[in-house]
Amino acid sequence: MERLWAPWRMTYIKEEPRPGCLFCRALNDPSDPDAELVVWRPEGGLVLLNKFPYNPGHVMVAPAAHKAGLEDLDSPESAALMSTLGRTISVLRQELKPEGFNVGANIGRVAGAGIPDHVHLHVVPRWNGDTNFMPVLSEVKVVNEHLVATAEKLRRAFAS
Repeated sequence: MERLWAPWRMTYIKEEPRPGCLFCRALNDPSDPDAELVVWRPEGGLVLLNKFPYNPGHVMVAPAAHKAGLEDLDSPESAALMSTLGRTISVLRQELKPEGFNVGANIGRVAGAGIPDHVHLHVVPRWNGDTNFMPVLSEVKVVNEHLVATAEKLRRAFAS
């Protein structure tokens, strides 16, 4: 039997959920451990790496406003979110060279939202062949770049 060792996953398994909203903590408290995943803080928004990504470069794009649904955002908040999303896709395309993207929102816990009170968009870079036998047969996803390395690369790209 093959064994895949991923001891860092034990932190996720044992980790107690932190109080409050991930996005609000990352926006307002630079000392929060999840703030290290922030790659860009544009006016009215936030882009941070997903701690448990589907693919390298999987980010979440959130408005600064703590609102549960897209319909709750006013026109300037919606415009800022879409502008942030467009720039995010451009930076990911430039730095990671994906062949496509999945972009989506899980709105409400029943729809899979892990953070149902603060709407956000997932942006997942995709490459031809990124779904191989590991997730199909073993329900294991191999992410080939460490989050810290991806974060540094994306921070530099957003800054330029």
